[in-house]
Amino acid sequence: MAILSKIVVQDFRNIALAELRFSPKVNCISGNNGEGKTNLMDAIWYLSMTKSAISSSDKFNFRHGTSAFSIAGTYVMDNGTESRFAIAVGEGGEKKLRRDDKPYGRISEHIGILPIVMVSPADIALVSESGEERRKFLNAVLSQMDRKYLSDVQQYNRLLLQRNKELKNYRPDMELLRIFDARMSLYADQIHQARKRFVDELNPVVSRYYGLISGGKEEISIKYVSDLEKGSLEDLLSGCREKDMVMKFTTAGVQRDDLVFMMGDHPIRKCGSQGQQKSFLVALKFAQYELMKQNYGFPPILLLDDVFDKLDMNRISNLLAMVAGQDFGQIFITDSNKVRLSGIVDGITMDRAYFDTAGGCFESIGTDA
Repeated sequence: MAILSKIVVQDFRNIALAELRFSPKVNCISGNNGEGKTNLMDAIWYLSMTKSAISSSDKFNFRHGTSAFSIAGTYVMDNGTESRFAIAVGEGGEKKLRRDDKPYGRISEHIGILPIVMVSPADIALVSESGEERRKFLNAVLSQMDRKYLSDVQQYNRLLLQRNKELKNYRPDMELLRIFDARMSLYADQIHQARKRFVDELNPVVSRYYGLISGGKEEISIKYVSDLEKGSLEDLLSGCREKDMVMKFTTAGVQRDDLVFMMGDHPIRKCGSQGQQKSFLVALKFAQYELMKQNYGFPPILLLDDVFDKLDMNRISNLLAMVAGQDFGQIFITDSNKVRLSGIVDGITMDRAYFDTAGGCFESIGTDA
């Protein structure tokens, strides 16, 4: 288990400089909207995933007027030793990552070392936006649990980029396209099988958590949709080669995979209320947490960012009963309502720390850690 005991954040979003020590159990961050609560959560996420959970480009992570940021964290690892992880991003996007002052050979080697799950209002994009968001979710989960999966996705995307580049030529090299098709098919099959296994494992766990949050009022499920259900990628690409040459990009493959979230017989994006969608997303992330905990043998860090937003009090009570009744590890919770947050957390554990934030500055307001 990796426990974040200390973090130092400099020039990340609206945080000029923050140095905070955390409880190994529950950490509560309160403050008004826009003051920096989510930015701190994103900094913790960045240390695990080497990228933001919010911004696709690091240029949006630099504090206004700066051209570099750094985040460093001291963790107590599962063997009881301490390790310091530090990541610095400079002008032009150059990224340097170190563990105990030793640079990684490749940044991807770090993914999965500090397992993490985040629940936030931004998760609504998983329901409302395109399949790209749901593929990002699959990749973020599976990459932490399976290093080979991460490598397969990287290799597949590299070949896909090269194939699309060849398709844009006036006269694409047919033999080269066939070589791409064969090589991509090997990686696509592994990616497809890993995603399918994960969704099969995820479905009953999501359903159970949703029942606990909602009181068992609705039935939910997840469908995995993939071109590879029709056959091997090599055969699919062979069949659509002429179409690809007209479109000038690859029209079949795991880059088009999607998840369909169902409530009964209908997609939840069409029939689910705002509260039902939020409850489903919380259940989805808690199910992810459980599967990752089973995979690692210890619980990941859990970030709950404004998780009480759009949930009625009954659903909040059910959610907190789950947190209190499970073998959870280190948890970070944000809420704009300090009284509500302390009232909830004090009923769960006395091993907690509280922080107030305003304008990117953080103040410890008491801890029993």
